[in-house]
Amino acid sequence: MNFQQVFGTEPEVEASAPGRVNLLGEHTDYNDGFVLPTAIPQKTTVQLGFSKDEQHHFYSAELDEKVDVLESTHTPSSFASYVFGCIRLLEQEGNTIPPVNVYVTSSVPIGSGLSSSAALEVATLRGLRSLLSLTLDDVQIAQLAQQAEIHYAGVQCGIMDQMASSLADTDSMLFLDTRTLERQVLPFPKGAEVVVIDSGVPRTLAASGYNQRRADCEEAARLLGVKALRDITEPQAVESLPEPLRRRALHVVTEDNRVLEAIQGVSPERFGELMNASHASLRDAYEVSVPALDTLVRMLQETRGVFGARLTGAGFGGACVALVEVGKAEAIAQNVLQRYNGSGYTGRILVQ
Repeated sequence: MNFQQVFGTEPEVEASAPGRVNLLGEHTDYNDGFVLPTAIPQKTTVQLGFSKDEQHHFYSAELDEKVDVLESTHTPSSFASYVFGCIRLLEQEGNTIPPVNVYVTSSVPIGSGLSSSAALEVATLRGLRSLLSLTLDDVQIAQLAQQAEIHYAGVQCGIMDQMASSLADTDSMLFLDTRTLERQVLPFPKGAEVVVIDSGVPRTLAASGYNQRRADCEEAARLLGVKALRDITEPQAVESLPEPLRRRALHVVTEDNRVLEAIQGVSPERFGELMNASHASLRDAYEVSVPALDTLVRMLQETRGVFGARLTGAGFGGACVALVEVGKAEAIAQNVLQRYNGSGYTGRILVQ
């Protein structure tokens, strides 16, 4: 069903936002650290119009689910919580938001670690900005989207996903300092492009170990006497911490250092080595990988034409990203997927 079939009127505005894949800098954003994402071709699109009654009405085409929300309603569940959160936060900023109809369609895979939630939040806020002529820039949209995720979806996320969805494009990398929000658009390593393959193992951030990892990092920073782990630059400085805090902090410190090296314009071979080291750290020190991700990453790393590969996103399932030689992405992705699925998994290619 389209907007008109669901709501009985035509939409007033349309807005969209892409998902993202993170090349380096995993679990560093909520530690005030450094990240290096890029946008993916898949995006979430919202159409908006004014409601004919006193309720908000949200519809997801992918879920075929309609949610009606009264002003006094508690936060709804499912996809509606993100849309509702964006509206509530705009109201808290002093904006008057009349009852609206919101129609959501998305090609960003859910549960693959490619920020489907951030794409929905950013697209919703862009749509509301257009519908109501709100004065919001793209950074403010990202900040509001992050707060929607934290306060209405219950995920203590950093700012990376929303900043990437709001500011990144598919033709370059977005280097972001998540403490200062200083950013720089950088080219991919020369002669390289990106492949993303979904492991077929879904993960739910709010129900995963994500919030526990964040708590571990905050405790590690407290014990080390710093505001955030971003303030530690030498890996040996974390050796005094008890386990597992030492391992958690070791990952964050070394991951920040990997990002800072990568943005110096390293060769694709060196960039790939940094990605491989990142995965090993996420697997062994941060403990957010699972057997399916390790299998997929290993198959990618062993394939001719692949510079490096790692899990992307929070882990516990989701997707892997690889840096490969230009012109070989499709062949590499098909080859690896065939071998991976032949070993008992059900993955799929997301970007090639």
